[in-house]
Amino acid sequence: MIGSLLAVDIGIKTGLALFSTRGCLIWYRSHNFGTVSRLRRAVRSLLDSIPDLRWLVLEGGGALADIWENEAIRRKISVHRIDAEVWRYTFLYKREQKSGALAKRNAKELSRIVIDWSGASRPTSLRHDAAEAIMTGLWGTLHVGLLKELPKGLRRPHPAGKLPTVSRHVGISLNINQPLKRDE
Repeated sequence: MIGSLLAVDIGIKTGLALFSTRGCLIWYRSHNFGTVSRLRRAVRSLLDSIPDLRWLVLEGGGALADIWENEAIRRKISVHRIDAEVWRYTFLYKREQKSGALAKRNAKELSRIVIDWSGASRPTSLRHDAAEAIMTGLWGTLHVGLLKELPKGLRRPHPAGKLPTVSRHVGISLNINQPLKRDE
């Protein structure tokens, strides 16, 4: 069974990005929930609105991530938690992530390429949390096997001469130069 993937940049101000079964970005948004209780209610409602959701990829941790994870587990949705450094290591050069602000700016640039490649509507303004959710989701689509390779425009030589694996960060080996095995 193939389903969609939702990526979340965790926070009261949350970035969200939904990817299709083909690995294309469907929609992305930023939302300020204001309080933890409003976030909790919104998580339930949002997950209800995506009937074919199979994977939830969370960037970040803590109590807010627990809300998302617990609701997803209750629904038997596969959850993957990563730190921003995981997708940044995969998609950005070291020089593009020397500071958090620089990494966020580069995430915006790369996420615009993903938006164009997917045919999603272009933003009038793109907040960094939505951009980071898009990049987290792109990492997730590669990780679970919805995409077999990076979209054109995101394929660039890695400083080491090949695209990186993420094994040092998450305990798995994912070489995005090779076909992926689907988690089933």
